Amino acid sequence: MLKIFITATDTDAGKTYFAQILTAALVKKDYQVAVFKPISAGCELKHTAQGEILVNEDAQLLLQQANCGQGISEINPIAFEPAIAPHIAANLMNVDIKLADINAGYERIIARACDIVITEGAGGWRLPLGKGRFLSEFVQQTKQQVILVVNMKLGCLNHAVLTYEAIVADGLDCIGWVANCVEPMNYLAENIAELKTLIPIPMIAQLGFETDINKASSNINVSSITARL
Repeated sequence: MLKIFITATDTDAGKTYFAQILTAALVKKDYQVAVFKPISAGCELKHTAQGEILVNEDAQLLLQQANCGQGISEINPIAFEPAIAPHIAANLMNVDIKLADINAGYERIIARACDIVITEGAGGWRLPLGKGRFLSEFVQQTKQQVILVVNMKLGCLNHAVLTYEAIVADGLDCIGWVANCVEPMNYLAENIAELKTLIPIPMIAQLGFETDINKASSNINVSSITARL
């Protein structure tokens, strides 16, 4: 089983967008792909057959691309309504975000025995969980391989290098990075070229804004990823 964790240089850098595209690309190659969004904030309370649950838009988008028969609560077990940092939302509700609970949710997905599990983080690499804990500890404990999404904007070189160095310092394998080019950037080509020299891992994709996820997925060469199976 291939276990991939998608992180980014900051919030709103394009993690969900890339996770959708990567999932769709792998499904088109006939792989069984499960998805996981362990923590989310900014959720909407919805009425379902199982009762009222908080539903995260990013988790719903991932669900649309996966093909392992998952439900929304399995994909996103820890959800908060306020659109604020999850550890602050948890503190307001007097709850504790526990690594053990995150790992337990992940193990339920692993038990499905799909070919690939794609986990999307929240925020950047060092997302605080409260009480000195970080979401990156979950990635370490589960030994996932990491893909870094770089939001191509002014300042991204520093953010990308620091994030990559933190991932490696945590003893993890960062297998590639993605240039997410949604916003216009002066000297984009030059910045991408510089990142290729600063980060010694392959650039998996250069993404623009494409609303058709299946069309966008055709631009990703997944062979370097599936070769790790």
